[in-house]
Amino acid sequence: MGASDFLNKEQKTLVENAIREAERNTSGEIRVHIETTIKGEVLDRAAYLFEYLGMHKTEKRNGVLFYLAIGNRQFAILGDAGINAKVPPDFWDQIKETMKDTFAQGKFAEGLSQGILTAGEQLKAHFPFEKNDVNELSDEISFGKK
Repeated sequence: MGASDFLNKEQKTLVENAIREAERNTSGEIRVHIETTIKGEVLDRAAYLFEYLGMHKTEKRNGVLFYLAIGNRQFAILGDAGINAKVPPDFWDQIKETMKDTFAQGKFAEGLSQGILTAGEQLKAHFPFEKNDVNELSDEISFGKK
């Protein structure tokens, strides 16, 4: 199974709607990237993709990447400097644990959506929507090697 087949159409819609909902009241940006397998450390790969996807270029450095390597059964959540300076040190780990429990039930789209919405609450609290805000990054899930 390829990365783009991991979620069906309805599941992709659920996740992308969660991204739009989470970003509705914040200037923060959220991306999801899914690929089949990686070599090396999951956080290293997520950091590479964070930069590759241009997430470090948001005006307020408030991007968040949810990264899954499905064949390796690993995932990471990576926040940029702006949001990391605002949330508690264990914030991403807490979201990750909640997602892990949902993933263990085979509910990947639901786990992703829940994590995204939780991240969105913090983004909203620390980076509220501004009237001149623009969507700096795509809300669509990206797949495969970059």
